[in-house]
Amino acid sequence: MVMELAGRRVLVVEDDVTIAGSIAARLRAEGFGVEVVHDGPAAVEADTASEPDLVVLDVMLPGFDGLEVCRRIQGRRPVPVLMLTARADETDMLVGLGVGADDYLTKPFSMRVLTARVHALLRRVERSASVAGTRIVLGDLEIDVDQRRVARAGVAAQLTPIEFDLLVHFARRPRVVQPRERLLSEVWDWDVHGTSAGTRAVDSHIKALRRKLGADLIRTVHGVGYALEAGS
Repeated sequence: MVMELAGRRVLVVEDDVTIAGSIAARLRAEGFGVEVVHDGPAAVEADTASEPDLVVLDVMLPGFDGLEVCRRIQGRRPVPVLMLTARADETDMLVGLGVGADDYLTKPFSMRVLTARVHALLRRVERSASVAGTRIVLGDLEIDVDQRRVARAGVAAQLTPIEFDLLVHFARRPRVVQPRERLLSEVWDWDVHGTSAGTRAVDSHIKALRRKLGADLIRTVHGVGYALEAGS
């Protein structure tokens, strides 16, 4: 089924005017409404004013960088963020995911891949909305899907949108081993699986969940994937 794009709005934050124009043109051709800004302060202002459905965000920006933009907009409201970086350094990727980015692309990238990632992120948001109202309790882990809140042993944790969706995916299948490729397919909704970039993204979010909710929460099954141990 083709996702309805009417009214879907994307904020493109990119200081390179040529790249920004190419991204905007491709997304508009896909049916999205697109707003383009070129620096950090303008990005935060645009997100506050128009509340786009998704943000395509470059890391290197004048004013303040994309990491700070991501922190500020995610601190105000959950919104899917696709981060763009000119460097393939894994540390940059991990920092970006850590401040609330859902996915990332390293420049140069193809517009086909970018639009596929945008569609995938929006499909994930739609899936999350369709299961609102669910409450999951596994031992001392409590998840309110409707309110998008989580606590363990009564202590609330602040999760990014993708961390929350990943946790809910595990919680619906407690103690079932989830291969990385399945997580990429069912949580990220990627069409191409098994890439090193994808598996690093999965591993990064697992580390974040362990840091925020306890190292014993998710078990590593070496060579296969991960399993949620809460409630066992």
